Amino acid sequence: MVAMIRSMVIALVAVLPAQAASLTFTKPATWTDRPAASSMRVAEFVVPKAAGDSEDGELIIYYFGGGGGSVDANLERWTAQFQSTKAPVRTTATVNGLKLTSLDVSGTYVAEMRPGSSDHYNKPGFRMRATVVETPKGPYFIKLTGPAKTIDGAAGTYDQFLNSLAFK
Repeated sequence: MVAMIRSMVIALVAVLPAQAASLTFTKPATWTDRPAASSMRVAEFVVPKAAGDSEDGELIIYYFGGGGGSVDANLERWTAQFQSTKAPVRTTATVNGLKLTSLDVSGTYVAEMRPGSSDHYNKPGFRMRATVVETPKGPYFIKLTGPAKTIDGAAGTYDQFLNSLAFK
């Protein structure tokens, strides 16, 4: 009986650190924090617009409690948020032991303005770089969206941001 209880305690202790851990990252100095619009958003940042663009970009990190759909389902949904004549670019990488699957798509941004809304954006000349981060606690979803020139200009800081991801 004591041996069984001891093994249960050891198993519980082994699980607790992963459950208490979360995705960590280093925010680039040029990005500005913005209050999260919902409890499903881990963080939101404003990415400053490039010269000549009419609006800033944004980066949002989502976490749905370990759900949120498969990697492929999310990449397909994100691709459908654009009308584009160019094929999206999909890449994979491993950063600090985390598998990252990324999508780069550009064209006219036509996503729903709110989940389930019949109203859609109509923003030509936009680009999205989005990444699914697989962690022991489930996937996190990162979307960098904005005018193409702004997202092009943020490429280096976005890559640095992705390289800072860790699960602690």
